[in-house]
Amino acid sequence: MAHTFGTDVVVAGAGPVGLTAAAELRRRGVRCRIVDRLPERLPYAKAVGIQPRTLEIWDHMGLTRTVLEAAAPMYGQLAYVNGAEKARIDFALPPEVPYGFAALPQYETERILEEHLARFGTGIERGTELVSFSQDADGVTVTLRSASGAEEEVRARYLVGCDGAHSVVRKKLGLGFEGSAFPEEYMLGDVEVDWDMPPGYGVRAMHHNGDGAVDDILVCIPLPGDNRYRTSMMVPPELSAAARTDGPDGPADGVSHGLDGSVAPALSDIQAVLDRMSPRPATASRLRWSSVFRISHRIVDRYGDGRVFVAGDAAHIHPPTGAQGMNTGIQDAWNLAWKLALLIEGGAHHELAASYDAERRPVGEEVVARTVRHAAHGVQADPDDPETVMLREAQLLVGYRGSPLVGPASEDPGPRPGDRAPDCTGLTAPIAAFPLRLYDLLRDRGHVLVVYGDGEQGRQLAEVAGEFSGGRVDTCLIRPAGSAPDASGPPAYVDTLGEFARLYGLSDGATAFLVRPDGYIGARLRPPTAAELTAHLALTFTPADAGTR
Repeated sequence: MAHTFGTDVVVAGAGPVGLTAAAELRRRGVRCRIVDRLPERLPYAKAVGIQPRTLEIWDHMGLTRTVLEAAAPMYGQLAYVNGAEKARIDFALPPEVPYGFAALPQYETERILEEHLARFGTGIERGTELVSFSQDADGVTVTLRSASGAEEEVRARYLVGCDGAHSVVRKKLGLGFEGSAFPEEYMLGDVEVDWDMPPGYGVRAMHHNGDGAVDDILVCIPLPGDNRYRTSMMVPPELSAAARTDGPDGPADGVSHGLDGSVAPALSDIQAVLDRMSPRPATASRLRWSSVFRISHRIVDRYGDGRVFVAGDAAHIHPPTGAQGMNTGIQDAWNLAWKLALLIEGGAHHELAASYDAERRPVGEEVVARTVRHAAHGVQADPDDPETVMLREAQLLVGYRGSPLVGPASEDPGPRPGDRAPDCTGLTAPIAAFPLRLYDLLRDRGHVLVVYGDGEQGRQLAEVAGEFSGGRVDTCLIRPAGSAPDASGPPAYVDTLGEFARLYGLSDGATAFLVRPDGYIGARLRPPTAAELTAHLALTFTPADAGTR
């Protein structure tokens, strides 16, 4: 058996979640290997919805433009019950949110992320399966098997399992995965639909029986291309996967979730459902692929153990309602990658890795519960007001208040520690001849201390943050509207339109926000003092003079 050492992280699984983790690790200078048992990318439009928060993440990573050029806009959803329109939901968001909703086939998402990863000199090791692993206090020893059957031992500091609902990493780590399967089966099809429905709108048509229960359903999500949709519908008995895959005791690993590649519904099967359920006359054509799939709802009892972690479907599975699954997994990877990068670089607090479970598992629990509820009753039945529902579906309300990494709750107006840092525009600088957005200042950075106030205070805080963190915290100064440009000290911008002050709940007096690498507010300091700043930084960093591990 060959022995290979010298990588920092092994990522198992090269779907959108694993690719996000690997790309972020590599972008932050971490050595990484990403392996996938499949010999090539699957050509299926499985997860297709891209949430605004995911586009914000990709903005930070520097690849949003590529996605925008490949994706299709999602303007809203039309809901029908027994042929009658019951709701029209327009996907409207506040003007300061930089991106709307989009649709992109999963294979295109994977292509874009894979090409982004390749810029850092890292490719997917395809046809390579994770067989086993063991860990100790210093690292993880991973056994990989290639398509030829040759085995290799890899010594890494961390292992991240992004290997899906049937995750080998989760099973071998001994994580609980509680939940159950839905009895219904569905079929997916990627087709063009000739009808007069408005472009850019998803369609959800349900049929209620005499008891008011849903006994038939059709969901059509627009994809890039003319009249192209990813359709999903209940499967007819003759195409049922259960009898072929379950056997007397159910699936081999007890998890009934995912595509069944052994059966492919025909165009006529999809047309039969359109004839029965479409609210308007519709003709399907140009079937690109189809499959039968089953759905479960499950979540792990913890997102990791020691130096091994799980993310995405390896940690949580649930109905695809609202396109929450892939987007939640991408946020898992986004949250974990910057923490592992700091730990590997050295100088990070030893509890940093534990915060991954503390922050992401509550999010996973909420998403699983919500998607199960929405699958049964529809998003339009959510009891919250429409604006809150929309922001939550966009994943803009995901936050980490109460996390061990964020400061105490603030009673000041505006975002609080643990909340997503909202974007704004109208920031001007002495050289740029156009207004900038706050996300322009945060892009491709780690921790950023954003100081609203005068230049001298900004300079003092920048010095404290830089010294304590060993240069790992950048500082930006934002001055109130009407202030004169200041070219000395940290980079300075003027809040010309007053948007930053409005969105962040500021009036008079200096305030500082420490924005984490994942775009969440770690601390809100008002008035900012060196003592409070260093106390908060100590939640993430060890003092620079303490050395590295």
